[in-house]
Amino acid sequence: QVQLVESGGGLVQAGGSLRLSCAASGRTFSSYVMGWFRQAPGKQREFVAAFTWRSYYSDSVKGRFTISRDNAKNTVNLQMNSLKSEDTAVYYCAAAIDYGTLMRGADYWGQGTQVTVSS
Repeated sequence: QVQLVESGGGLVQAGGSLRLSCAASGRTFSSYVMGWFRQAPGKQREFVAAFTWRSYYSDSVKGRFTISRDNAKNTVNLQMNSLKSEDTAVYYCAAAIDYGTLMRGADYWGQGTQVTVSS
């Protein structure tokens, strides 16, 4: 099994930046596809970004968010710039054995970290 713990959430003004981190433990970190999802109140969980052989982003965050991975430190990060009020959500780190599994629901999930963007 894999354990995931997110950190870095908080309150930020619109136009500001925030960096989320996800620390992984358990089975070999580098063997899994990693990604970020978010869920706003009353909304469905939505895909944000994923890291496989290349980076993937949802249209809503493309050009503003950057996903990165550090296998030596067993972490995956999400740098969020030019934040908007609609980015407000609980952000979840996720891991799966492949990209398809990640997008269908993932194998492992973190507890989530709240990101609130004020106007």
